[in-house]
Amino acid sequence: QLQLVESGGGLVQPGGSLRLSCAASGFTWHYYLDHYAIGWVRQAPGKEREGVSCINGSGGSTNYADSVKGRFTISRDNAKNTVYLQMNSLKPEDTGVYYCAARVGLCALKPSDFGSWGRGTQVTVSS
Repeated sequence: QLQLVESGGGLVQPGGSLRLSCAASGFTWHYYLDHYAIGWVRQAPGKEREGVSCINGSGGSTNYADSVKGRFTISRDNAKNTVYLQMNSLKPEDTGVYYCAARVGLCALKPSDFGSWGRGTQVTVSS
């Protein structure tokens, strides 16, 4: 069963940067990481989960929520079984738990479209 582990969260001042990582493991013999679209979903306190970004299996196609376009960049290294989210120009409203999620097939930003989830990493943007 696919397992996802996030890392890289922390406390950062407004305008700062963080890079999140999502390490994947537990592939079946016929399904490797490049079969999965990987997304980042965040949840702010008291709010519903929000899709932030997604990258397809090959890394050739990416999607971003309007709220993060131009500031966040998603990438993947299938040889290392890892997906990254580079977050620049962070704002207090970016605060939340960031989850890595996977689905077989095309990219998506709707949280309910993902079938596998990590446990999340906390990102706090505050002065």
